Amino acid sequence: MTGQPESIPFWKMSGAGNDFIVIDNRVGIVDDHDMADFTRKVCCRRLSAGADGLILIEADPDADFRWRFYNSDGGKADMCGNGARCAARFAHLNNIAGKQMSFRTDAGIIAAQIIDSGVKIRMTDPSPLTDDQTLTLADGQTLDYQCINTGVPHAVVTVENIADVDVVGLGRQIRYHARFAPNGTNANFIAPIGQGDVAIRTYERGVEDETLACGTGAVAGALAASHCLGFPSPIRMKTRSGAWLVIHFGSKAEGFGPVFMEGDARIVYTGLLSPEAWNY
Repeated sequence: MTGQPESIPFWKMSGAGNDFIVIDNRVGIVDDHDMADFTRKVCCRRLSAGADGLILIEADPDADFRWRFYNSDGGKADMCGNGARCAARFAHLNNIAGKQMSFRTDAGIIAAQIIDSGVKIRMTDPSPLTDDQTLTLADGQTLDYQCINTGVPHAVVTVENIADVDVVGLGRQIRYHARFAPNGTNANFIAPIGQGDVAIRTYERGVEDETLACGTGAVAGALAASHCLGFPSPIRMKTRSGAWLVIHFGSKAEGFGPVFMEGDARIVYTGLLSPEAWNY
């Protein structure tokens, strides 16, 4: 990193258990010369602040702000639903935007609203859901799944017992399967737990592990549940953290839309990243 101040102000935020380092970068306090390395370092748990991802809030001429989002492996991602709620609440609390706002992501303009229970965002319109797909894994096991892009690609597998799923083992095989090459996919496992309620667990591409929640995955899981199980909008998704994400959606000739997600966006703590946070 070059041209850095001695320390960088940041907020640690959590959306349904998905945690992020959020930095106000409107005046360029973070040099993007080597953002991949910087992100990997500061997102490394136990050696630095630790997080599932890094969010940079930056100026935009046509929206309240724009973001740059990086997964903890240093790769850029087009969209992150839980991160989007955290970015919106950060912007509101720092007088960057009002209670209703729009911001630019690599997946398009996202509209957000601060509400009593947290933040409600309009997601990018999903791709049509591809149903009745079968995947053969390296061990010969076959999985039936649905495929949908909700800002980033997702495969969704319906299971009977969510607690029994080997999310990391199966998720990694799905994520790196040749069918999804070269970029891979996120892998989600869903199970109905009541009328309109669905449990979900996700292996996240870029984090390369199971996360406590995935916003775009929750949307993918809800739309798959609507298609396969006949659940109407809204659908409540219970994440691995125990937090609930509520997915509202309409329908159109070619699929679903518009889609909204609401859930929490909590401030865990604020602080300063010293150079030792990324120089090790």
